[in-house]
Amino acid sequence: MPIYEYEHIEAACSLGPVFEVEQTVREERLRACPACGRPVRKLISRSSFSVPKSNGALKDLGFTKLVKRDNGVYENVTARGTDSRYVHRDRPETLPDLKKTISD
Repeated sequence: MPIYEYEHIEAACSLGPVFEVEQTVREERLRACPACGRPVRKLISRSSFSVPKSNGALKDLGFTKLVKRDNGVYENVTARGTDSRYVHRDRPETLPDLKKTISD
């Protein structure tokens, strides 16, 4: 669940001038501090997320990465099992089998 930062518009209370609140994305933003009832505003905060760094990490997570090698030719650097290493634009049989990696 996301954590949002809010700032007191007037004087701060026991939560401090800036405080954090865990809310779902669908919840309305707070207009008043839950502790003192004074008006607050939502701050834009930095977010943090992790991106896989290697082709192996992408493959382990179920992603397919195609790298352009020539006009209409792509290398499948995350090829699995019987997947073709090279994907040709005009040859659909060379496309990766996504049923192997996509499931409900």
